Amino acid sequence: MAGIYVHIPFCKSKCRYCDFASFPDKLCFAESYMACVYREMAMREKELEGVEFDTLYIGGGTPSVIDENYIAMLVAAAKKHFNLAEGAEITIEMNPGTVSAKKIETYLKCGINRFSVGLQTAIDSQLSELGRIHNLKEFLLCAKLLKGRNFSVDVMIGLKNQSVADVEKTIETAAYSGAKHISMYALSPEDGTPIYTDYLNGELPDSDEVAEMYERGVKKLKELGFDRYEVSNFCKKGFESRHNLNYWRRGDYIGFGVAASSCVNDVRFTNTLDLDEYFKCILSDHLAVKDREEVDKAGREEEFIMLALRTSRGLDLEKYNKLFNKNFKDEYAAAIQKVAGYIEVNGDFLKIKDEYLFIQNGIIVEFLRT
Repeated sequence: MAGIYVHIPFCKSKCRYCDFASFPDKLCFAESYMACVYREMAMREKELEGVEFDTLYIGGGTPSVIDENYIAMLVAAAKKHFNLAEGAEITIEMNPGTVSAKKIETYLKCGINRFSVGLQTAIDSQLSELGRIHNLKEFLLCAKLLKGRNFSVDVMIGLKNQSVADVEKTIETAAYSGAKHISMYALSPEDGTPIYTDYLNGELPDSDEVAEMYERGVKKLKELGFDRYEVSNFCKKGFESRHNLNYWRRGDYIGFGVAASSCVNDVRFTNTLDLDEYFKCILSDHLAVKDREEVDKAGREEEFIMLALRTSRGLDLEKYNKLFNKNFKDEYAAAIQKVAGYIEVNGDFLKIKDEYLFIQNGIIVEFLRT
């Protein structure tokens, strides 16, 4: 199985923390852009005709900001050009400030069966500080429109003036709204974004405070029936994101649109981040790939370890041994000994202990050799 990702780079305004390829001033090009995405799909049809795709993920940017009929045509194009499995998970990201009953009705009719809603925080003053275009009332209306549907909610921790109580309130708001899945991400202030100034000025919570927010958030999520299956992802039983699981298992995926990344048969490639260049390439019947790299055996092994140890289940020792023709415990005996207090073996899986998953980077690095 493999996944399809489509990047919609438009939004009403750029959030202060956003480091993604998104263009708040170019929404007028949405129709032309989507035509190019459909064309790019057609260009890749032949090379991917033997691949069965189990997921389609429409991300951004803000996919819900464009006309819903473009999204319907996108899903139709994916079904036309590729082997999309029966019962495939089809997800669209949505900002509550761009949602309507009409849009959701169109999404459902075209086959979308999972929705990812960006709440971030239930505190209106913090939403304003982040530059979000929605407020809590609009999120609750969006959740009401999605009642009974499979939807996920994004929550952020480490925000300016955010308390542990705020995090707990946000999680409760997401859970009580009917979400089946909650992603809890720590704010990462990237150089070049407006919020980076807040970081430089010491206005964001420090690492210890963020760690406490995460710990209390995990506890609250568990109380509300959400199981952690990856460091930042929690869900009701059976509602894991199949698209994300494919990433963490090193499955193949193909990306369409500006800045979209792909990995097919251990070859990684990324489309141009420049919107004008993307248009020029596709309209002249050329793919818009800028960077291409073949992942060698050492790279595959490193990725396998790094991604597996981010999950609560951990690294499948038997699978590792078969894939790389060596014994993990023997190969990494020194690293295992060094981090022995942070890891455990459950049957055929080696995992980071639950209480240390938030600091997994410092543990995983001991298993990386580059």
